Amino acid sequence: MQIIETPLAGLLLIEPRVFGDDRGYFFESYNRDVLANQGITGDFVQDNESLSDRGVVRGLHFQVPPKDQGKLVRVQRGKVWDVAVDIRRGSPTYGKHYGAELSGENKRMLWIPPGFAHGFATLEDGTVFLYKCTDSYSPEHEGSILWDDATLAIDWKIDRPILSAKDQVGPAFTDLNSPFSYE
Repeated sequence: MQIIETPLAGLLLIEPRVFGDDRGYFFESYNRDVLANQGITGDFVQDNESLSDRGVVRGLHFQVPPKDQGKLVRVQRGKVWDVAVDIRRGSPTYGKHYGAELSGENKRMLWIPPGFAHGFATLEDGTVFLYKCTDSYSPEHEGSILWDDATLAIDWKIDRPILSAKDQVGPAFTDLNSPFSYE
């Protein structure tokens, strides 16, 4: 696995070594020891999977302490534009975002530690998105930011997004009272 630091401290892009031949391919999608050497030491307690057609935007979501989540995300089939926003007060990159294309073809993963809001836009029909989470889902600890917040100015790489009712009305970034701080 190649671990690539992004401009946002703690947010890591991971490119696995893929071994392919005429039978198909093989790669490690998770290796606790390799990730621990990069500081990713939390236990993963829940795996999630979503299926979306082209144009769906999911996010921007996070969970607050004590149920904050780190997420290791990847695409099994299809393609997404994956985005993480730094919401750690005092961070030199507070309010900045990083985006990367994750696909079934490139097999890239993104490690999103607690203190980041996360979302993605599907770029192909039938996209299967996988999340490994360091804590279980807790609706009472859930938070969000409006996906198209003007302050964040995220280019989602799609023209007409399909959104859940909840994601259509998320709060503005300027109204965020983040419980996360930069250490």
